[in-house]
Amino acid sequence: MAKSHRGMIVFAVVLVLIAALIGTAYATRDRSSASGTSITAVGSTALQPLVEAAGEEYSKENAGIFINVQGGGTGTGLSQVSQGAVDLGNSDVFAQEKKGIDASKLVDHTVAVVGITPILNKDVGVDNLTQDQLIQIFTGKITNWKEVGGKDQKIVIINRATGSGTRAAFEKWGLKNHQSVEAQEQDSSGMVRSIVSTTPGAISYVAFAYKNSSVAVPKVNGVTATDSNVTTGQYPIWSYEHIYTKGQPKPAVQKFIDYILSDKIQATLVKKLGYISVQDMKITRDLNGQVTNKAA
Repeated sequence: MAKSHRGMIVFAVVLVLIAALIGTAYATRDRSSASGTSITAVGSTALQPLVEAAGEEYSKENAGIFINVQGGGTGTGLSQVSQGAVDLGNSDVFAQEKKGIDASKLVDHTVAVVGITPILNKDVGVDNLTQDQLIQIFTGKITNWKEVGGKDQKIVIINRATGSGTRAAFEKWGLKNHQSVEAQEQDSSGMVRSIVSTTPGAISYVAFAYKNSSVAVPKVNGVTATDSNVTTGQYPIWSYEHIYTKGQPKPAVQKFIDYILSDKIQATLVKKLGYISVQDMKITRDLNGQVTNKAA
Protein backbone atom coordinates (compact mmCIF):
# COMPACT_ATOMS: atom_id res chain seq x y z
CA MET A 1 0.00 0.00 0.00
CA ALA A 2 1.30 3.42 -0.87
CA LYS A 3 2.51 5.52 2.05
CA SER A 4 -0.02 8.30 1.24
CA HIS A 5 -2.92 5.82 1.34
CA ARG A 6 -1.87 4.43 4.76
CA GLY A 7 -1.83 7.99 6.10
CA MET A 8 -5.34 8.67 4.85
CA ILE A 9 -6.63 5.45 6.49
CA VAL A 10 -5.02 6.32 9.83
CA PHE A 11 -6.47 9.84 9.64
CA ALA A 12 -9.96 8.44 8.96
CA VAL A 13 -9.75 6.02 11.89
CA VAL A 14 -8.72 8.84 14.21
CA LEU A 15 -11.68 10.94 13.05
CA VAL A 16 -14.08 8.05 13.69
CA LEU A 17 -12.68 7.55 17.23
CA ILE A 18 -12.98 11.23 18.03
CA ALA A 19 -16.58 11.29 16.78
CA ALA A 20 -17.42 8.24 18.89
CA LEU A 21 -15.91 9.81 22.02
CA ILE A 22 -17.84 13.03 21.46
CA GLY A 23 -21.06 11.08 20.91
CA THR A 24 -20.59 9.07 24.09
CA ALA A 25 -19.89 12.19 26.13
CA TYR A 26 -23.01 13.86 24.71
CA ALA A 27 -25.22 10.87 25.41
CA THR A 28 -24.12 10.59 29.03
CA ARG A 29 -23.89 14.26 29.92
CA ASP A 30 -27.28 14.35 31.71
CA ARG A 31 -26.61 11.23 33.74
CA SER A 32 -23.25 12.56 34.80
CA SER A 33 -24.66 15.89 35.90
CA ALA A 34 -27.32 14.16 38.02
CA SER A 35 -25.14 11.52 39.62
CA GLY A 36 -24.61 11.57 43.36
CA THR A 37 -27.69 13.62 44.28
CA SER A 38 -28.94 12.49 47.68
CA ILE A 39 -32.12 13.58 49.46
CA THR A 40 -32.57 12.71 53.14
CA ALA A 41 -35.93 12.45 54.92
CA VAL A 42 -36.32 11.89 58.68
CA GLY A 43 -39.28 11.77 61.05
CA SER A 44 -42.75 10.27 61.34
CA THR A 45 -42.81 6.47 61.26
CA ALA A 46 -46.43 6.65 60.09
CA LEU A 47 -45.37 8.53 56.95
CA GLN A 48 -42.13 6.59 56.48
CA PRO A 49 -43.61 3.74 54.34
CA LEU A 50 -45.01 6.18 51.78
CA VAL A 51 -41.82 8.24 51.46
CA GLU A 52 -39.71 5.07 51.24
CA ALA A 53 -41.88 3.51 48.53
CA ALA A 54 -42.11 6.74 46.55
CA GLY A 55 -38.35 7.20 46.93
CA GLU A 56 -37.66 3.76 45.48
CA GLU A 57 -39.88 4.46 42.49
CA TYR A 58 -38.34 7.88 42.00
CA SER A 59 -34.79 6.50 42.05
CA LYS A 60 -35.70 3.92 39.42
CA GLU A 61 -36.99 6.67 37.15
CA ASN A 62 -34.18 9.13 37.87
CA ALA A 63 -30.74 7.55 37.69
CA GLY A 64 -28.31 8.96 40.21
CA ILE A 65 -30.96 10.35 42.59
CA PHE A 66 -30.98 8.65 45.98
CA ILE A 67 -33.72 9.07 48.60
CA ASN A 68 -32.61 8.16 52.13
CA VAL A 69 -35.53 7.73 54.53
CA GLN A 70 -35.20 7.31 58.29
CA GLY A 71 -37.77 7.18 61.11
CA GLY A 72 -37.13 8.68 64.51
CA GLY A 73 -40.58 10.16 65.02
CA THR A 74 -42.24 13.46 64.27
CA GLY A 75 -40.28 15.41 66.88
CA THR A 76 -36.96 14.28 65.42
CA GLY A 77 -38.05 15.11 61.89
CA LEU A 78 -39.15 18.63 62.77
CA SER A 79 -36.07 19.28 64.88
CA GLN A 80 -33.58 18.09 62.26
CA VAL A 81 -35.19 19.89 59.32
CA SER A 82 -35.33 23.10 61.40
CA GLN A 83 -31.58 22.80 62.01
CA GLY A 84 -30.93 22.23 58.32
CA ALA A 85 -29.53 18.75 59.07
CA VAL A 86 -31.88 17.00 56.61
CA ASP A 87 -33.78 17.96 53.47
CA LEU A 88 -37.22 16.70 54.55
CA GLY A 89 -38.86 16.50 57.98
CA ASN A 90 -41.78 14.06 58.07
CA SER A 91 -44.51 14.89 60.58
CA ASP A 92 -47.96 13.72 61.70
CA VAL A 93 -48.75 17.11 63.22
CA PHE A 94 -48.55 20.77 62.26
CA ALA A 95 -45.11 22.18 63.10
CA GLN A 96 -46.82 24.84 65.22
CA GLU A 97 -47.94 22.09 67.61
CA LYS A 98 -44.40 21.06 68.54
CA LYS A 99 -42.75 23.04 71.32
CA GLY A 100 -39.33 24.40 70.47
CA ILE A 101 -39.94 24.47 66.71
CA ASP A 102 -39.94 27.81 64.86
CA ALA A 103 -42.66 26.98 62.35
CA SER A 104 -42.24 30.34 60.60
CA LYS A 105 -38.99 29.05 59.03
CA LEU A 106 -40.59 25.85 57.70
CA VAL A 107 -42.69 25.20 54.60
CA ASP A 108 -45.51 22.65 54.88
CA HIS A 109 -46.04 20.18 52.02
CA THR A 110 -49.14 18.13 52.89
CA VAL A 111 -48.85 14.83 51.01
CA ALA A 112 -51.54 12.50 52.45
CA VAL A 113 -54.25 12.00 55.06
CA VAL A 114 -54.54 9.22 57.65
CA GLY A 115 -57.78 8.10 59.28
CA ILE A 116 -57.52 6.82 62.86
CA THR A 117 -60.03 4.49 64.51
CA PRO A 118 -60.61 3.03 67.97
CA ILE A 119 -60.20 -0.74 68.03
CA LEU A 120 -61.76 -3.07 70.61
CA ASN A 121 -61.43 -6.64 71.67
CA LYS A 122 -64.15 -8.43 69.70
CA ASP A 123 -65.91 -9.72 72.84
CA VAL A 124 -66.71 -6.40 74.57
CA GLY A 125 -70.09 -6.15 72.85
CA VAL A 126 -69.94 -2.52 71.66
CA ASP A 127 -70.36 -1.36 68.06
CA ASN A 128 -70.62 2.41 68.50
CA LEU A 129 -68.94 4.99 70.73
CA THR A 130 -69.53 8.71 70.90
CA GLN A 131 -66.54 11.03 71.26
CA ASP A 132 -67.76 11.93 74.74
CA GLN A 133 -67.69 8.23 75.66
CA LEU A 134 -64.17 7.91 74.19
CA ILE A 135 -63.05 10.85 76.31
CA GLN A 136 -64.55 9.36 79.47
CA ILE A 137 -62.97 5.95 78.74
CA PHE A 138 -59.48 7.27 78.01
CA THR A 139 -59.54 9.70 80.95
CA GLY A 140 -60.59 6.95 83.34
CA LYS A 141 -64.13 8.13 84.11
CA ILE A 142 -65.72 5.08 82.48
CA THR A 143 -64.03 1.84 83.52
CA ASN A 144 -66.51 -0.91 82.61
CA TRP A 145 -67.96 -1.76 79.20
CA LYS A 146 -71.48 -2.09 80.65
CA GLU A 147 -71.48 1.72 81.10
CA VAL A 148 -71.54 2.11 77.31
CA GLY A 149 -73.84 -0.80 76.47
CA GLY A 150 -71.36 -3.66 76.47
CA LYS A 151 -70.48 -6.57 78.74
CA ASP A 152 -69.93 -6.30 82.48
CA GLN A 153 -66.18 -6.28 81.91
CA LYS A 154 -63.30 -4.04 82.97
CA ILE A 155 -61.92 -1.73 80.27
CA VAL A 156 -58.21 -2.20 79.54
CA ILE A 157 -56.57 0.76 77.78
CA ILE A 158 -53.62 0.18 75.46
CA ASN A 159 -51.84 3.39 74.41
CA ARG A 160 -49.24 4.23 71.82
CA ALA A 161 -46.02 5.55 73.35
CA THR A 162 -45.74 9.17 74.39
CA GLY A 163 -44.46 11.14 71.38
CA SER A 164 -46.28 8.94 68.88
CA GLY A 165 -47.88 10.95 66.10
CA THR A 166 -50.85 8.56 66.04
CA ARG A 167 -51.40 9.11 69.76
CA ALA A 168 -51.10 12.88 69.38
CA ALA A 169 -53.65 12.89 66.54
CA PHE A 170 -56.05 10.59 68.43
CA GLU A 171 -55.92 12.75 71.56
CA LYS A 172 -56.35 15.97 69.59
CA TRP A 173 -59.11 14.98 67.17
CA GLY A 174 -60.65 11.96 68.93
CA LEU A 175 -60.44 13.08 72.55
CA LYS A 176 -60.77 16.80 71.80
CA ASN A 177 -57.36 17.58 73.35
CA HIS A 178 -57.89 15.47 76.49
CA GLN A 179 -54.89 13.36 77.46
CA SER A 180 -55.22 9.68 78.19
CA VAL A 181 -54.66 8.26 81.65
CA GLU A 182 -51.46 6.33 82.21
CA ALA A 183 -51.76 2.86 80.75
CA GLN A 184 -49.76 0.19 78.99
CA GLU A 185 -47.87 1.75 76.05
CA GLN A 186 -46.68 0.14 72.84
CA ASP A 187 -44.36 1.44 70.13
CA SER A 188 -46.02 -0.03 67.07
CA SER A 189 -49.53 -0.17 65.68
CA GLY A 190 -49.11 -3.83 64.80
CA MET A 191 -48.31 -4.75 68.40
CA VAL A 192 -51.22 -2.63 69.68
CA ARG A 193 -53.64 -4.52 67.43
CA SER A 194 -52.21 -7.87 68.47
CA ILE A 195 -52.60 -7.07 72.19
CA VAL A 196 -56.16 -5.75 71.78
CA SER A 197 -57.17 -8.87 69.86
CA THR A 198 -56.01 -11.18 72.66
CA THR A 199 -56.74 -9.12 75.80
CA PRO A 200 -60.28 -9.28 77.24
CA GLY A 201 -61.82 -5.80 77.55
CA ALA A 202 -59.03 -4.04 75.63
CA ILE A 203 -59.34 -0.80 73.64
CA SER A 204 -56.78 1.18 71.64
CA TYR A 205 -56.54 3.08 68.33
CA VAL A 206 -54.73 2.61 65.01
CA ALA A 207 -54.51 4.09 61.54
CA PHE A 208 -57.08 2.69 59.11
CA ALA A 209 -54.37 0.62 57.41
CA TYR A 210 -54.17 -1.54 60.53
CA LYS A 211 -57.88 -2.45 60.65
CA ASN A 212 -58.53 -6.15 60.22
CA SER A 213 -60.90 -8.89 61.37
CA SER A 214 -58.91 -9.70 64.53
CA VAL A 215 -60.40 -6.66 66.32
CA ALA A 216 -63.75 -4.85 66.45
CA VAL A 217 -63.94 -1.42 64.82
CA PRO A 218 -66.79 0.61 66.36
CA LYS A 219 -68.53 3.49 64.67
CA VAL A 220 -67.74 6.91 66.12
CA ASN A 221 -70.77 9.14 66.68
CA GLY A 222 -72.67 6.63 64.50
CA VAL A 223 -70.27 7.07 61.55
CA THR A 224 -68.27 4.17 60.08
CA ALA A 225 -64.50 4.58 59.89
CA THR A 226 -64.03 4.70 56.11
CA ASP A 227 -61.88 6.74 53.74
CA SER A 228 -65.01 8.17 52.13
CA ASN A 229 -66.38 9.44 55.46
CA VAL A 230 -63.03 11.10 56.20
CA THR A 231 -62.95 12.92 52.87
CA THR A 232 -66.35 14.52 53.55
CA GLY A 233 -65.60 15.38 57.16
CA GLN A 234 -68.32 13.10 58.55
CA TYR A 235 -65.74 10.98 60.37
CA PRO A 236 -63.84 13.18 62.84
CA ILE A 237 -60.58 11.38 63.71
CA TRP A 238 -57.93 11.91 61.04
CA SER A 239 -54.73 13.84 60.48
CA TYR A 240 -52.63 15.24 57.67
CA GLU A 241 -49.24 13.76 56.84
CA HIS A 242 -46.79 16.65 56.40
CA ILE A 243 -43.37 16.90 54.79
CA TYR A 244 -41.61 20.04 55.99
CA THR A 245 -38.69 21.80 54.37
CA LYS A 246 -36.57 24.63 55.80
CA GLY A 247 -37.72 27.46 53.57
CA GLN A 248 -38.42 26.76 49.92
CA PRO A 249 -36.75 23.49 48.88
CA LYS A 250 -33.90 23.16 46.43
CA PRO A 251 -35.06 22.27 42.87
CA ALA A 252 -34.09 18.59 43.23
CA VAL A 253 -36.00 18.30 46.51
CA GLN A 254 -39.02 20.12 45.09
CA LYS A 255 -39.12 17.66 42.18
CA PHE A 256 -39.32 14.73 44.59
CA ILE A 257 -42.11 16.39 46.59
CA ASP A 258 -43.96 17.08 43.33
CA TYR A 259 -43.53 13.38 42.49
CA ILE A 260 -45.23 12.29 45.74
CA LEU A 261 -48.06 14.73 45.01
CA SER A 262 -48.38 13.57 41.39
CA ASP A 263 -51.57 11.92 40.14
CA LYS A 264 -49.61 8.70 39.64
CA ILE A 265 -48.40 8.33 43.25
CA GLN A 266 -51.59 9.70 44.82
CA ALA A 267 -53.67 7.15 42.86
CA THR A 268 -51.38 4.18 43.46
CA LEU A 269 -48.90 4.07 46.34
CA VAL A 270 -50.88 6.40 48.62
CA LYS A 271 -54.00 4.22 48.52
CA LYS A 272 -52.13 0.91 48.37
CA LEU A 273 -50.33 1.75 51.61
CA GLY A 274 -53.53 2.70 53.45
CA TYR A 275 -53.36 6.50 53.26
CA ILE A 276 -56.04 8.79 51.85
CA SER A 277 -55.08 10.95 48.88
CA VAL A 278 -55.09 14.69 49.50
CA GLN A 279 -56.70 14.95 46.06
CA ASP A 280 -59.77 13.06 47.34
CA MET A 281 -60.37 15.39 50.28
CA LYS A 282 -63.51 17.48 49.86
CA ILE A 283 -62.66 19.58 52.91
CA THR A 284 -59.64 21.20 54.49
CA ARG A 285 -58.98 21.51 58.22
CA ASP A 286 -56.61 24.04 59.72
CA LEU A 287 -54.44 23.91 62.83
CA ASN A 288 -57.34 25.01 65.02
CA GLY A 289 -59.80 22.49 63.59
CA GLN A 290 -61.63 24.96 61.38
CA VAL A 291 -63.14 22.96 58.51
CA THR A 292 -63.68 24.51 55.10
CA ASN A 293 -65.39 22.99 52.10
CA LYS A 294 -62.96 22.95 49.16
CA ALA A 295 -65.76 24.00 46.83
CA ALA A 296 -66.55 27.06 48.95
